[in-house]
Amino acid sequence: MTEHRSHQDDQDVGTTGHSWDGIEELNNPLPRWWLYTLYVCIIWGIGYTIAYPAWPLISAATPGLLGFSTRQDVADEIARFETTNGQIAQRLAMADLADIPADPGLNSYATARGAAVFRTNCSQCHGAGAAGVQAAGYPNLLDDDWLWGGDLAAIHQTITHGIRSDADDDTRWSQMPVFGEILEPEQIDQVVMYVRTISGQSHDAGPAAAGAVIFAENCAACHGETGMGERALGAPNLTDAIWLYGGSVDRLRETVTYARAGMMPNWSPRLSETDIRAVATYVHQLGGGE
Repeated sequence: MTEHRSHQDDQDVGTTGHSWDGIEELNNPLPRWWLYTLYVCIIWGIGYTIAYPAWPLISAATPGLLGFSTRQDVADEIARFETTNGQIAQRLAMADLADIPADPGLNSYATARGAAVFRTNCSQCHGAGAAGVQAAGYPNLLDDDWLWGGDLAAIHQTITHGIRSDADDDTRWSQMPVFGEILEPEQIDQVVMYVRTISGQSHDAGPAAAGAVIFAENCAACHGETGMGERALGAPNLTDAIWLYGGSVDRLRETVTYARAGMMPNWSPRLSETDIRAVATYVHQLGGGE
């Protein structure tokens, strides 16, 4: 009988000692090209960590022999653009606010710069499209309902000094009373029905009639006799269909009972005058600016 040698015997390859169901794992050597490639990658990786920033330390990373820094590259690029736009940026900072929209070049620059400032600093609350978030009380900047005025000067004032910002003595301030401590629950329901009446929403006529008296005695001083609001006090217009916190019965009851006092930070410590004017111009031209 002829003895047949296996492929394993022909190649004289050992095994790893692992066996599954009688099948042994051969200890074949790795291809030389693969090993050489691995060695080259290891050498390249070591060289890279020496030449470029790589290893994290307590407060920074190893700088590398070449001193390369992506942060510095970005800083240099920003500085280059600031230098290029220095003249028109200075014009924006010095121009009369009312003259900015009338100057095509200046208005175009302010709008483009303001869009970048808005996306970086304002979109977190007002949304990427500036439509606001009603549930959280962040105003929609696209409509025509402005608590404190929507012309360019008023928007600039709001951005600069904020609303109810404790850090700025020139901030705009108003306070709605907590009527849950003043009125009975039934009276609150009545005034809610009246507000729904003047805003053109479905309502119960009986309680609304009683609510008209309560409104005149407690709310008209700020919101006006007809409920159309008072910008000098930041009191909203209650007759339109635009609601900062919602106009449903439940949301209105919550507003009257516990009051609202949203806060916007003053941006003057964080933004330059040029950036404030730019973002004011951007917001003004979105569609809701007056």
